[in-house]
Amino acid sequence: MTASPPPDGPAPQQRQMAGLVIRNDDQPFFMDLYHRTMALPLWGILLLMAATFLAVNLAFAGLYALQPEGVSNLRRGDFLSAFFFSVQTFGTIGYGYMSPLSTYANAMVAVQTFLGLVYVALATGLVFARVSRPTARVTFSKVAVIHAFDGVPTLMFRAANRRANQILEAEVMVSMARDTRTIEGQAIRRFQELRVTRSRSPLFGLTWVVMHPIDDHSPFNGATPESLERDRAELIVVLSGVDDRFSQRIQARHAYTADEIVWNKRFADVLTVRPDGRRELDYRRFHEVTDA
Repeated sequence: MTASPPPDGPAPQQRQMAGLVIRNDDQPFFMDLYHRTMALPLWGILLLMAATFLAVNLAFAGLYALQPEGVSNLRRGDFLSAFFFSVQTFGTIGYGYMSPLSTYANAMVAVQTFLGLVYVALATGLVFARVSRPTARVTFSKVAVIHAFDGVPTLMFRAANRRANQILEAEVMVSMARDTRTIEGQAIRRFQELRVTRSRSPLFGLTWVVMHPIDDHSPFNGATPESLERDRAELIVVLSGVDDRFSQRIQARHAYTADEIVWNKRFADVLTVRPDGRRELDYRRFHEVTDA
């Protein structure tokens, strides 16, 4: 089987519910700082490390410049040389051209060396934790469709593994969130799990069409595009499995809003047979829909 590269479609989304604004003025900014940092992309962590490195060395350069006579070959007003001495001390380099002479300078060197060791340990841990964490690269179809399948109206969407690996013991959970009212008239947002025809797969390597039959027990029973819009309905998908290379569990998430559910359409075929008899999987048609 030959396959075209999967499209670089939208990454697995991490979306809040539509129209939801979270306010929590009681929580300090530095609360749960590690989690906030790990939520940054890798380039964000590297940028934060660079900014911290620069800020610390600028601060110590100012301290060294207060008593330039305490550092050999450091002239008064030469802030640039004080900065580079700070960098050498922070990195425990010590070229020997500049060295501390006074008690004040030696005390600053001792404090900065300790901070440098702590910084290296924290930076190494953050980068390793961020880089070594396995992630899923699963593309979901841009829309979900509803059309008849084996005589039953069925909600469908597609997922594709964008890596050349296998996801073992894959399973998918689909829920619908929508605004409803209780018997007492209280407005709530209710989550309802959707039963799918195949929620588990021993091996997820290429594509997976997830199907939910709309029967009498389905939350979509009797629904219309207008009613889904009115209820601010949202289809929430969580796909998980074990990465065969890292042997660790990974997850991918996606959400479909009411306007991303297309009625009376079906997905275009991505699997064809070539003239030589080989099957071809064409990811270029992964998001295409046609008339049902």
